[in-house]
Amino acid sequence: MLVDSHCHLDFPEFAPELDAVVQRAADAGVKVCVSIGTTLAKFPQVEAVAEKFPNVWCSVGIHPHEAEKELLSDSAPLLERAKHPKVVAIGETGLDYYYEHSPRAEQQRNFRAHISASRETGLPLVVHTRNAEDDTIAILREEMGKGAFPGLIHCFTGTKRLADAALELGFCISVSGIATFKKSDELRAVLKEVPLDRLLVETDAPYLAPMPYRGKRNEPAFVKNTAAVLAELKGVSAEEMASRTTENFFRLFGKVQRPQ
Repeated sequence: MLVDSHCHLDFPEFAPELDAVVQRAADAGVKVCVSIGTTLAKFPQVEAVAEKFPNVWCSVGIHPHEAEKELLSDSAPLLERAKHPKVVAIGETGLDYYYEHSPRAEQQRNFRAHISASRETGLPLVVHTRNAEDDTIAILREEMGKGAFPGLIHCFTGTKRLADAALELGFCISVSGIATFKKSDELRAVLKEVPLDRLLVETDAPYLAPMPYRGKRNEPAFVKNTAAVLAELKGVSAEEMASRTTENFFRLFGKVQRPQ
């Protein structure tokens, strides 16, 4: 059994064949998917997908790109939506200084509001960080000093410094299809040092399809390709990697019910 810990099943790319996409995931051994929220405006669609499928769960959050459009004054809007039985995480949130679609101050303000919601609910924080390692580490450390909260760095593409900081804070590291790309040697070198009990796998579908599907629309079934590359990197069998990443997932995402 595998878990896709981060995908976007509410996105329009999946609308014509969503049932088939979820079925293909199950057929590939991917028995649980978490569909990730990126705006409050579109959260009802995220919620609807999770309600439709027994083994699809969801998160509530505002992507850093959307921080200016959906600026939070506190965590209340997140907390209200997190009461839904299928909401199992807070985010994705974080900092993206690569595109800077929203000003940094607004990104940081929303990031802290999401952290507050994670701390209050106990739901894991799903962190997106790109070209913003210094501020991401600083904010996570500062906020952890105010009270612990669980979380993960999603679609990890960072440095060993970021990995070490995340592990020190008790976070997990989630690996996407980028780890399978030919030019990802530096990333694989960092991932090789991450303990097995802190690794998760994800697709970030419809984006970032792993080899040999690179360039095509990604979907949860393809998480098995990422897990296979990760198993080879860590020197374990594909079965052990599936088992370990799945157990890590259920330990972190405690609200998710195991499939029958």
